[in-house]
Amino acid sequence: MLIDYQKVNVIQDGKTILKDVDMQVNEGDFVYLIGKVGSGKSSLLKTMYCELDHSSPVKAEVLGRDVNDIRRKDVPDLRREMGIIFQDFQLLHDRSVKKNLEFVLKATGWRRRKERDERIESVLSLVGMSEKIDKMPYELSGGEQQHIAIARAILNKPKIIIADEPTGNLDMETARHIVGLLKDISKDGTAVVMSTHNITLLDEFPGTVFRCKDGVVKDVTHEYRQMDLTEDSKD
Repeated sequence: MLIDYQKVNVIQDGKTILKDVDMQVNEGDFVYLIGKVGSGKSSLLKTMYCELDHSSPVKAEVLGRDVNDIRRKDVPDLRREMGIIFQDFQLLHDRSVKKNLEFVLKATGWRRRKERDERIESVLSLVGMSEKIDKMPYELSGGEQQHIAIARAILNKPKIIIADEPTGNLDMETARHIVGLLKDISKDGTAVVMSTHNITLLDEFPGTVFRCKDGVVKDVTHEYRQMDLTEDSKD
């Protein structure tokens, strides 16, 4: 199990934002977090990579680590096993796409240039951005920047991808392509946990759905599978 949250409380500025969160994520799972702005979606994601405080009297494990008691110096090792995607891309604007990706590889111990180059070419091909390798971020559209952000997230073959509103600033067609790409990545075994407000995509790319509302996180997957069940009953 990659994430095992039992009775987790999410805390921000000394206040409990979400209470008694139960959530389990396994290899290859595709998980949505939905809810209104301010409902706690981003806060819950931040606890998974130890950016925000939380507590649990029962269990809070991420990638086999007890994050209730994780030491600050051990957080970078945890994050190296993750891919994190942000709504605002967070690319380095003073260097090319290749240099952005190379920066990550160098920082995570890839010492041989040939291996770095091969890995960069591989992930850019996977996200359909090979021809953008020498472009600067400001030369790319929002959708292209998000594709590069996904390429960056999968450089180190993470066990899990955490994506905070990755389609929030994109048009519907581009958003659909981004979610489809993440769905394909999950089929190869990498779990994806993604917050989104694009509810229309949930039927097109099915997954487990958790709703954040009134300080509570609830599994509402059944609400987004009714259509599928109805169609199946006609067969």
